[in-house]
Amino acid sequence: MTDTPRFTFTLHGRSGKARLGTIITPRGEIRTPAFMPVGTAATVKAMLPENVRATGADILLGNTYHLMLRPGAERIAALGGLHRFMNWHRPILTDSGGYQVMSLASLRELTEEGVTFRSHIDGARHSLTPERSMEIQRLLGSDIVMAFDECPPWPIDKERAAESMRLSMRWAARSKAAFGTRPGHALFGIQQGSVWPDLREESARELTEIGFDGYAIGGLAVGEGQTRMFAVLDHAPDMLPADRPRYLMGVGKPDDLVGAVKRGVDMFDCVLPTRSGRNGQAFTRFGTVNLRNARHRDDPRPLDPECGCPACTGYSRAYLHHVVRAKEIIAAILLTWHNLHYYQELMAQMREAIAAGRFEEFEHAFHARRAEGDLPPL
Repeated sequence: MTDTPRFTFTLHGRSGKARLGTIITPRGEIRTPAFMPVGTAATVKAMLPENVRATGADILLGNTYHLMLRPGAERIAALGGLHRFMNWHRPILTDSGGYQVMSLASLRELTEEGVTFRSHIDGARHSLTPERSMEIQRLLGSDIVMAFDECPPWPIDKERAAESMRLSMRWAARSKAAFGTRPGHALFGIQQGSVWPDLREESARELTEIGFDGYAIGGLAVGEGQTRMFAVLDHAPDMLPADRPRYLMGVGKPDDLVGAVKRGVDMFDCVLPTRSGRNGQAFTRFGTVNLRNARHRDDPRPLDPECGCPACTGYSRAYLHHVVRAKEIIAAILLTWHNLHYYQELMAQMREAIAAGRFEEFEHAFHARRAEGDLPPL
């Protein structure tokens, strides 16, 4: 009998602090730096799984909080697990649910044991603990499981940030114990500590001592702004083990991704490309384009003449403007597809630049192109 393939991470090279690597899972390889499209409720909105894969995505993100509420982790397990349920047979990472409890749920009660809250869907009362979060993610069949943590929003004072971080570290130890031994599956710990380097260092030491397959940088993209976020990332990734993947949760805009890769981050997720696509916004190599704007209504040119996605190769800006303004479903499909294609192309370009030892040159060219702005009006 052959052993179940292990979860492994291989670091192939660096360009400055930027890292090129490969994560191996039983369900396939993940090329890093990697961007994970968000399939919160077992779907990447407005996309078929095969279309998401066609953009270059190696892995998707699902969410414990949303799936436990609807349709329920036990139901998904009975139907064959999350991969089969949503027809995505490559790796899936699941968020532990801690952030959504903070941002969506009502009447939260936080204790040492965990969090009780009322669902934002129907007001039903639920409880999440490190043990229950691990159980849900096991039922879902997640390839990468996230430790349960508290994610307090910005602004926050240092005393409260320290208290929250230390609670998350105790929960991390309980998550590790509850996760147990699961060959082929990985558990990531989450560094907390807000914007304070000494708290980040303390968190990193605690997590390293517990021991995880990968490490996330949490508690950012919660209102602190890019300047503060980059100040944290100037030191936080270096505190984490160099031989494990580093995942920046919930980030972000294209320039956030470039700046974070420059500082040593390997993995990302964010709802921005899909949410923006559903709201008429497209990310391009020359910046963000608002297709609602009347300047596009008579424009026969493609959204981005250098892009190979279906929105750019088959349709004009005039058409995209029309379907956005008319609120046609195809608008969400085409612009979401474009945005995910652009994000994956950006990650591929960064991987290529790191492999060639030219990340700094890539970064300069990226910012210079965006500074030129969108195509001039006809």
